[in-house]
Amino acid sequence: MALWDNIRLAFASLWAGKLRALLTMLGIIIGIGAVIAIVTVGNSLTGSITSSLSGFGINNITVSLEQKDEDSGYSVISMGPGAAMISGGGGLMFGPSAPSEEDLLTDDMIAEYKEAFGDRVAGVACTQSVGSGTVTQGETSVTVSASGVNADYTAVNDVEMLAGRFILDTDGDRALAVVSDLFCESVFGAADDSVLGQSFTITLNGVTQRFYVAGVYEYGEDAVASLTGSDPVTDLYMPLGLARRLAGADEGCQQFTVAAADGTDTSTLMEQTEEFFASYYTRNESYTVGASSMESMLEEMTGMLGTVTLAISAIAAISLLVGGIGVMNIMLVSITERTREIGTRKALGARSSAIRLQFVTEAVVICLVGGVLGVALGIGLGAAGANLLGYAARPTVSSILLAVGFSMAIGVFFGYYPAGKAAKMDPIEALRYE
Repeated sequence: MALWDNIRLAFASLWAGKLRALLTMLGIIIGIGAVIAIVTVGNSLTGSITSSLSGFGINNITVSLEQKDEDSGYSVISMGPGAAMISGGGGLMFGPSAPSEEDLLTDDMIAEYKEAFGDRVAGVACTQSVGSGTVTQGETSVTVSASGVNADYTAVNDVEMLAGRFILDTDGDRALAVVSDLFCESVFGAADDSVLGQSFTITLNGVTQRFYVAGVYEYGEDAVASLTGSDPVTDLYMPLGLARRLAGADEGCQQFTVAAADGTDTSTLMEQTEEFFASYYTRNESYTVGASSMESMLEEMTGMLGTVTLAISAIAAISLLVGGIGVMNIMLVSITERTREIGTRKALGARSSAIRLQFVTEAVVICLVGGVLGVALGIGLGAAGANLLGYAARPTVSSILLAVGFSMAIGVFFGYYPAGKAAKMDPIEALRYE
């Protein structure tokens, strides 16, 4: 009997017992549907996180001081003046850190780095936090987070200028400020060239300082403010020299950010950057330099999400085993009901291999139909789950093909034993079966 004839007989048998066939497929449908839905939601979540983090500069490399502690095996990563995150030994904790001026990453080191790596580096952004303060104009109050930056800050961070200019390295400690359009509209009533050169005063770290507006940038949406309903806090940028004076900080940086140029391998650049700056600290007994990138953190997060998705999918796939056992059970029942049919076919000269192929084909068809229905159910559930979480549904062709292939494998595996039992029947005994 040709394969097509076996497939036709299998569909005829399923149609004759539609309800029984549907109940038999239920485990396959639920198992494959659950796996496809979980993979779809997992892929959608991963894609959304990747897109979100890309906006924070996936090609950026963070270079920071790390305190040496050879005796305990801990590495202390400097987080800013007076604070550090200690890693190693199976955990993270925070502790005091106060590198001296001799330990800091200097402007000369950064200049040599930019010269050495040339067009592979788009910019190196150094910042100095000064704190937050409030500017009051009449009945209007605006809170700002003030920090000193260098000219390369715009190469690393997305800052869209609307008027004037950004901070220059030649500004030194001049009292210039680049503020947001939201700040200007609140304080000056406009956010165009008319506000350039206007002044305002603000108290930072107990020091009252008068600033003159050098530029206006476009304010982006504040996610925290939009979620909490609080008033937005905009950034105020000033020259790095002035920020260090107001903050009482030493010359140099504990941390800065490197923007890799387009087409540059970020992982390779990160390793070479770490080696370059670490070479300055070979004789430093307290500190060295470490580098990390958003790309590496993204890879770790994606790997973690993939592992969780795989684990949950494996749990959901247990129902496929239950569905396979159901297929084997219904095939054994079907063989018992069709004993006389089997005996007749064997008496007419049908070979055992033909009988075996017929029932294996029927088991595969049951699982294949269940697999297709499960894929449709999984895509629907996955899309619904992704939409509820606010992510675009991303079912993958590979997961669909794997699910369908796996369902066919279940049909072969769990259908072979009943088919073999049918093939081994004695035709005389089969014909005498009542």
